[in-house]
Amino acid sequence: MSVKENCQKIEERILKACQRSGRKREEVVLLAASKTQPVEKILQAYYCGIRYFGENRVQEGIEKIEALKDYKDIHWHLIGGLQTNKVKYAVKYFEMIHSIDREELVDEIEKRASKMNKIQEGLIEVNFGEESKYGVKEENLKKLFEYILTKEHIKILGLMAIPPYFENPEDVRPFFRKLRQLKEDLEKDFNVKLPHLSMGMSHDFEVAIEEGATIVRIGTALFGERI
Repeated sequence: MSVKENCQKIEERILKACQRSGRKREEVVLLAASKTQPVEKILQAYYCGIRYFGENRVQEGIEKIEALKDYKDIHWHLIGGLQTNKVKYAVKYFEMIHSIDREELVDEIEKRASKMNKIQEGLIEVNFGEESKYGVKEENLKKLFEYILTKEHIKILGLMAIPPYFENPEDVRPFFRKLRQLKEDLEKDFNVKLPHLSMGMSHDFEVAIEEGATIVRIGTALFGERI
């Protein structure tokens, strides 16, 4: 199926998930996960009305951002793990970084954002115990959040997670629920408002929406299998 047809189907599913959970459609951002996808397909998604795109790799993202720089209303998010030596490029090119997960990275983002006189928006990535993935362990989340609050050029807007993969999306629900609870705990403990939960991908985004996701990262269901 075409990107346009896929987009229409995803929109219907998002709307129904919102209705089931008593939410408004505008509460959920459809972030097109465009890793490995060519500029042509990104434009197909753009002309379907999608304005948020997420890249996993800094360099690949920069090439697309440069190629599409005339499209001023595109919001570019970095959704992959970030190495400190790529931070200066990430801060320059990306509106939001979803994968803030350690103090060393926070320091580098603060340094680079300060030099660019920018407030870098970001999400803290939480790891639910999978060693192969990025993210701060939940028991260290509050400490990291507290550390970030001491910085002047980083604004944390919420949490992100990539839970373990399960064939049945219902099996992922407890992880989404847990992430929402962690966000609410931070809001309560630090008296802040964190508007975003970035969770849910092609196979489980409806469950994520039911559990409070405000950003769903959809790649395969939109673009088809990765090239």
